[in-house]
Amino acid sequence: MKLNFKSYGKGPVIVILHGLFGSLDNWLTHARNLETDYSVYLIDQRNHGRSPHSDVFDYRAMAEDLHELMENEGILYAHLLGHSMGGKTVMEFAGLYPEKVDKLIVADMGIRKYPPHHTDVLDALTSIDLAAIPSRKAAEDFLMQKLHYDVVTTQFLLKGLGRDEQNNFKWKFNFASILKNYENILAAVSPEIFEKPTLFLSGGNSHYVEVADHEAIRNHFPLVEFEVMEGVGHWLHAENPALFLEKVRRFLAD
Repeated sequence: MKLNFKSYGKGPVIVILHGLFGSLDNWLTHARNLETDYSVYLIDQRNHGRSPHSDVFDYRAMAEDLHELMENEGILYAHLLGHSMGGKTVMEFAGLYPEKVDKLIVADMGIRKYPPHHTDVLDALTSIDLAAIPSRKAAEDFLMQKLHYDVVTTQFLLKGLGRDEQNNFKWKFNFASILKNYENILAAVSPEIFEKPTLFLSGGNSHYVEVADHEAIRNHFPLVEFEVMEGVGHWLHAENPALFLEKVRRFLAD
């Protein structure tokens, strides 16, 4: 599957993968910062952004998508950075193709299986009738009400709202496949041991990576560092972008 991507800058390659319901556009600001020292590849994962849609949606498939892209672009090896769902994709990839990974950064994601926790989002996306929505403001009002006036999540989802050839509203992500394969996204990954520098960077207000997770993570990534960004949650790269970039740059430069 040929993924949609954008690239910026020159230098050592860093590939960045977004999370569930996201797209490469979520990372444009970070790419513009990093392009002064790196060749930055931002990727839409399958069923997201402008990449192809598929009924097959699991971490092995997404890791193979990334491998195909790197092969097509002649990228021999790269630093990988993945947030949330993208974090599990890069973990899976590192286990399958360790020779193609220099350093690995996982942003606010562990290796374990997670319980369903997107109930409100899934319900809101199921409930909204895009054919009856006259404007983006109407979509925003609907989502705000369904999501109990969670501004951050509402604005994040609205970034995935586009239009089709007839100028009707549509989701850029493949909601039908996400819903069908939701258990695959929650599933644990169990990659082969990856013996290169790895950073697990988590938000202090998030519960995706707990101290109790460290041992299991270290079993797969023995050269791991754990860092916590205090005062931010799951979207740590958006809530404190300056600190996030500082920690990423420090890790890559060491």
